[in-house]
Amino acid sequence: MTKQLSAGRARNKSRLANQIRISYLILLLPNVIFMLYAFYNLWLINDRYNEMLNSVVVASEFSLDFKEDFDYETYLLIVGNVKPQDCRIPQLLADAREVVDGLKVYTDTTDNQKRLENADKYLTNLESYYGKIKDNLYNGNRYEKNMLIWENDVQIVTALVQETINEYIYYENKQLQIAQASNRELFLDTAKISMALFAIILIAIIGVSIAGPLWITGPIEEQVTKEQKKLRMAEFELLQAQINPHFLYNTLDAIVWSAEAGNQRQVVDMVGSLSEFFKTSLNRGKEVVSIKDELQHVRSYLEIQKIRYQDILDYEIDVPAELYDYQIPKITIQPIVENALYHGIKNKRCGGKISIKAWEVEKDMIIEVSDNGIGMDENRLNEVKNELSGNESKSATIYGMYNVNERIRLSYGDKYGISINSTFGEGTEVYILLPKILTEIVEK
Repeated sequence: MTKQLSAGRARNKSRLANQIRISYLILLLPNVIFMLYAFYNLWLINDRYNEMLNSVVVASEFSLDFKEDFDYETYLLIVGNVKPQDCRIPQLLADAREVVDGLKVYTDTTDNQKRLENADKYLTNLESYYGKIKDNLYNGNRYEKNMLIWENDVQIVTALVQETINEYIYYENKQLQIAQASNRELFLDTAKISMALFAIILIAIIGVSIAGPLWITGPIEEQVTKEQKKLRMAEFELLQAQINPHFLYNTLDAIVWSAEAGNQRQVVDMVGSLSEFFKTSLNRGKEVVSIKDELQHVRSYLEIQKIRYQDILDYEIDVPAELYDYQIPKITIQPIVENALYHGIKNKRCGGKISIKAWEVEKDMIIEVSDNGIGMDENRLNEVKNELSGNESKSATIYGMYNVNERIRLSYGDKYGISINSTFGEGTEVYILLPKILTEIVEK
C-alpha cells in the first residue's frame, strides 16, 4: 500500500509538473510569436540598412578626383603631351560608368534613379566630346577648337558628373537616417507590446513576470543601441575613407614632381613623413591613441603639406609633455588642421601659420588648433556652430570637423567635443575638450 501511495504521489507530481510546463508554454506562446514577428521586421530593416550602406560604399568608390583627372587628361591630349592611344580618358569613362551602373542595383528612390540617369547622359556627352577632340587632332590638330570644347563643354560636364554623384551620396545618407528612425519606432512599438504581454503574464505568474521584462527587453535594447552606434561609426569611417585617398594622391603627385625636379632630399623627407603618417593612421587597428602618437601623426601631415605649400604655410606645436600619455580618439586633430589649411590659410592667399597648443582644466584637457588665415564672418561662424551642435552636417567644408565632434561625443558624452571661434580677416580657433584618461589604463 505504501508503495502504491508513493507511486500515486509521484504520478501526480509528474502530471502537475507537466501541467505547469504546458501552462508556461501557453502563456509564453503569444509572446514568442510576437518576438518572432518583431525580430523578422528588425531583420528586414537591417537588410535594408545593408543595401543602403552598400549603395553609399559603391558611390564612395567613385574617384574624388574624377573631374580633375578627366580635365587634366583632356588638356594633355589637346596640347600633345599624350598621344590618343596612350590617353587614360577611355579608362576613366569606363570606370565611371561601371560605378554608375553599380549604383542602379542598390537605390530604389525615384530621385536618385533620375540622378543616375543624368550621370549616364553626362558620361555619354563626355564620350562625344572626346571623340570630337580626337577627330580634330586627326584632321589637322585644330588646337583652338579643341580648347573651346575643353573650356566650354568638358569642364562643365565633369563638374555636373561630380555634383550628381555627391548629391546621390547625400540623399542615400538621408534615407539611412529615415530607416534608422523607422528602426527606432519599431523598437519602441515592440517594447510597448512586450510590456503589455508581460503584464498578462504578471497576472498569471507574478514571480516570473517581474523578472521577465528585464530579462528579455534589456538585451534587445542594448543590442539596438550597439547597432545604432555601429551604423554611425560606419558612416564616419566611410567619410574618412574618402579623405585619405585624396591626400595620398596629392602627396604622391608632389613626390613625383620633386623627383622630376631632382630634389632628392625633399623626396626622402616626404616619403618618410608619408610613411609615418599612415603608420600612425593604422596604429594596429586601435581607435584610441596617445596624445604623443596623435601629435606625431599631425606633424607628419604638416611636414608633407609644408613641402607642398612652403610659400604660404608655417606651423607650431606646443603641447606639454605631461599630457603625452593621455588618450585621444585616433585622427582627431588632423581633420581640424586640414580645415585650417584649406579653408583658412589657402583662402588668405599669403603666408599663414597653424598653431597647436594644449592645457589642463581640472579633470579635462583642451587642445587648441588656431590659424591666422582668412577666418569667418559672423553669419558663417553661426552656421558652422549650428551644424556642429545638430544631428548632421549639410556643408561639405566641415564634414571632417563634424565627424571628429560626433566621434568624441559618442566616446565620452555630450559634455565633450569641439567649439569654434573666428574673426573674419584675422583667423580661427578650434577647441577640442577631452577627459584626461591615461592610454595605458584603456589598453589594460
